[in-house]
Amino acid sequence: MKSHKHMQVFVLASLLIAVGTVIPMLMPKIIIGPMSFTLASHVAVMIAIFISPAVAIAVSLGTTLGFFMAGFPFVIVLRALTHVIWAYLGAQYAKKNPQIFEKPLKTLQFNIVIALIHALGEMIIVIPFYYGNGIDMQTFMYMIFGLVGLGTVIHSSIDFCLTLPVWKALTQSHRIQGISQVKKINLMKNA
Repeated sequence: MKSHKHMQVFVLASLLIAVGTVIPMLMPKIIIGPMSFTLASHVAVMIAIFISPAVAIAVSLGTTLGFFMAGFPFVIVLRALTHVIWAYLGAQYAKKNPQIFEKPLKTLQFNIVIALIHALGEMIIVIPFYYGNGIDMQTFMYMIFGLVGLGTVIHSSIDFCLTLPVWKALTQSHRIQGISQVKKINLMKNA
C-alpha cells in the first residue's frame, strides 16, 4: 500500500513538472526589461506546495531543468531555480499549518509571504546580470525593485489566486486527498 502511495506521488509530481514546463512555452508572455510575466506559470509549483515539501522541491527542480532543456535564457532558468526556496518554505509551513487555508485572511497572508520570498530570490538572481552594464543607478533600481521585485510579487500573487480553485477542484479526488498535506481549502468562509 505504501509503495502504491509513493507511485501516486511520483506520477503527480511528474505531471506537475510537465505542466509547469509546458505552460511557459504555450501561454502568452509580457516581457518588460529583465522580467517576463506568463500567466499561470507558477501554478504547478504552487500546487506542489499543497502536496509536500519533497514534491515542491521536485517540481521546482524539474521545471528548472525543463526550462533549461527547452532553451530558455539562462537568467530565466536561474530565476526558476529560486522557486525551490519559496516552494520548499511554503510547503513546510503548509505541512505544519494546513488549517490556514480554511481562512481567507490566513491564506492571503501566506500568499503575500511566499510572493515576497519569491521576489527576493528573483531580485538576487537578476542583479549580477544588470549591475554595471552601463545602466544608470536609477534605471537599475527601477528594473530590480520595480520590474523584478514588485512585478514578481504581483505575478506570484495572481498565480496563487489561480492555484486555489484548481487545488480545491483537485482535492475532490480521494486519491489526491490521500497523498496531500493540505486536504481542503475554503474560498468562501469568512475570515
